[in-house]
Amino acid sequence: MTPGDVRILALTLDLDDTLWPVLPALQRADQAVDAWLWQHHPDVARAWPIAAMRELRDQVAAERLDLAHDFTTQRQLTMQHAFAACGIAAAPIEALWEIYFAARNSVELYPDSLPALERITARWPLASLTNGNADLQRIGLHTHFAHHICARDSGVAKPDPRIFLAAAERLGVAPAQILHVGDDPVMDVVGARDAGLRTAWINRDGQPWPAELGAPPELDLRDMTALADWLDAQHPVSSK
Repeated sequence: MTPGDVRILALTLDLDDTLWPVLPALQRADQAVDAWLWQHHPDVARAWPIAAMRELRDQVAAERLDLAHDFTTQRQLTMQHAFAACGIAAAPIEALWEIYFAARNSVELYPDSLPALERITARWPLASLTNGNADLQRIGLHTHFAHHICARDSGVAKPDPRIFLAAAERLGVAPAQILHVGDDPVMDVVGARDAGLRTAWINRDGQPWPAELGAPPELDLRDMTALADWLDAQHPVSSK
């Protein structure tokens, strides 16, 4: 029996750049934090403009490989370091994080995302599977997902097979009967493939599959509508 012969019983779905473009939200979040700093801590804002703050965040990520799965703590440590460098020991982390988090979750869905989600979740259980810190409740999509699996809570990040297997366990479905859907060739396709899941690449720009990554995904789709159409065609509703 080939993978394509196995009936899909559940899906796991990446979020950032699969359901919405994440870069605009991240840029707005950095800008919101910068504006707050200029209002409340101008010395810190002057010392750490947006570009410098991003470099500091990259430095924190490089130095704290143990936090590779935890973008939230990486960003909070970045804020602490920035304030400490300005002689302020007690950084207002909670206030800063709320400013950042609210803006980061102010996303604009791709037009195809919500209609496709409604079609898919009417028939299949769906788990979000993300390395990021998107908040589905703030975004307003939480009712479409049976489970939310994130790298921070799991202790490992995609493409580590363990996070995919954790999702399979939460769904109560064998990996071979789960279709993982995402935009990143390595994080999503290779990671899911190595964990034994079936794979769908949301390839909005129509890029060629990177040959160095081995076998291509089972599905190479332009958007979520194409995914919903494929699922309906492969798994028609029974007439009984």
